[in-house]
Amino acid sequence: MTGYGREAASLEALAVTVQVSSVNRRALDLAINLPDEWRELEPALADQVRQVASRGRVSVVVEVEGGGRQSGAGWDEDAAAAALDRLQAFAARENVDFNPSADLLWQIANAQRAQVNLPAAEIAQPAVTEALAGALRAFAAMRAREGEALLVDFLQRVELLHRQVEVIAARAPMVPEAYRGQLMRRLREAGLELDLEDERVLREIALFADRCDISEELTRLRSHLDQFAHLLRTEAEIGRKAEFILQEVGREVNTIGSKANDLVISRAVIELKNELERVREQMANVE
Repeated sequence: MTGYGREAASLEALAVTVQVSSVNRRALDLAINLPDEWRELEPALADQVRQVASRGRVSVVVEVEGGGRQSGAGWDEDAAAAALDRLQAFAARENVDFNPSADLLWQIANAQRAQVNLPAAEIAQPAVTEALAGALRAFAAMRAREGEALLVDFLQRVELLHRQVEVIAARAPMVPEAYRGQLMRRLREAGLELDLEDERVLREIALFADRCDISEELTRLRSHLDQFAHLLRTEAEIGRKAEFILQEVGREVNTIGSKANDLVISRAVIELKNELERVREQMANVE
């Protein structure tokens, strides 16, 4: 799920700002960017983030400002520009084409990063922790709003799945009768006149009806969809459970598709699969 939060805290004459952002990813991929002097705080900050987020690519950026200068994500732009000019002049003297890449600009800017005399990590930890906590609250609130919108979308899609299931359920009892009509027509076309009560005809129809019987699959499919809707409404963390239920839904849909020898049911199965894939794609964003 996507999210964003930003918070600042005071540290002596400095201002510590923490920014937390995330984009969708199935597992938790955490990246923390903070001043080198405070690198030892990273494990504690990571634990703090994991209490709020368990999935997604989450980025935490710690910035420090004070005295008009910055540390962390800030650079001395004048010094970086001067270094770039010197490189360009050197390349011109050596008659070398000079087309600076993004990587080169990053290296130059990072090398010319503005410096601030930062307090020790143990002194900075309360302020950094406080700012991260505030950023995480805003981050979690944004993700919660997204979750509410996803819930509405999921429930609407579950209703669409139920409708297709009922289309199949209404059609299923008609399939053996339709097959009987097809069978008798083919027999007549082949010049074989058999009575509908002929034992061989009845046996063939009974075998076909048994092979295409999907009543058990429909019962399980309805149950899985009800479980999924209940999970959405009642539990906070649904990712793994929902993935399992959707896997079972897919299994039943595939079985129905392979057993039901009927055009109407085949079309409904295709719609089920399409809608189910949309649900799965969206579920990959949910914790």
